Amino acid sequence: MVEASDPRRNQLLAALPQNEWGRWSPHLEPVDMPLGKVLYESGSRLSHVYFPTTSIVSLLYVMEDGASAEIAVVGNEGIVGISLFMGGESTPSRALVQSAGRGFRLKADLMLQEFNRAGPVLHLLLRYTQALITQMSQTAVCNRHHSLDQQLCRWLLLSLDRLDSEELAMTQELIANMLGVRREGVTEAAGNLQQAGLIRYQRGHITVIDRAGLERRTCECYAVVKKEYDRLLPQAPP
Repeated sequence: MVEASDPRRNQLLAALPQNEWGRWSPHLEPVDMPLGKVLYESGSRLSHVYFPTTSIVSLLYVMEDGASAEIAVVGNEGIVGISLFMGGESTPSRALVQSAGRGFRLKADLMLQEFNRAGPVLHLLLRYTQALITQMSQTAVCNRHHSLDQQLCRWLLLSLDRLDSEELAMTQELIANMLGVRREGVTEAAGNLQQAGLIRYQRGHITVIDRAGLERRTCECYAVVKKEYDRLLPQAPP
């Protein structure tokens, strides 16, 4: 059983071979990730990479007028800050905690050293990056071609896959900002899901009652993303 305070609750850290884990573990810093905390802003140089354990981080593209839309979510399956080892050192997206919890961080220079060893870490991180790119691409397709009901179902399922709970602490205003739509649209879509007996929404908390029903109601995009993550990445620790 993996304890909540164990960095290996993050699946990438859990997948590290013993030699790599021995080098990394003394340098991993535990961090609180409260709701709404910005881990990095668009264009900033990355000082650390983050490994969520019980939190979820949203990657948002922010427009010049301040409007934003989510391009991907990262939870206990992944790492926040891939631009560091992909050669960019900064990114046009903002990283915002969308579900409060905890995680660990590693200094940027140490991350680069490990990546440049060109061993198991490099291959693990490249597989993760491919899975994340699939999520970003599918999100763009979904936002263009599918209904808001379907988008909300996809978003809820992706979030649940990254938590140990069936409940999300999330306001409709925050969901609207993530999906890049009007709050009234989210209110209607959430109401439809609640009326169908799939979720219960109350005071900023969404509880999923019928996950199988959400999976039937969502579009193909959720399955495409989940299949790619399952194919490329190690399974969650027991």
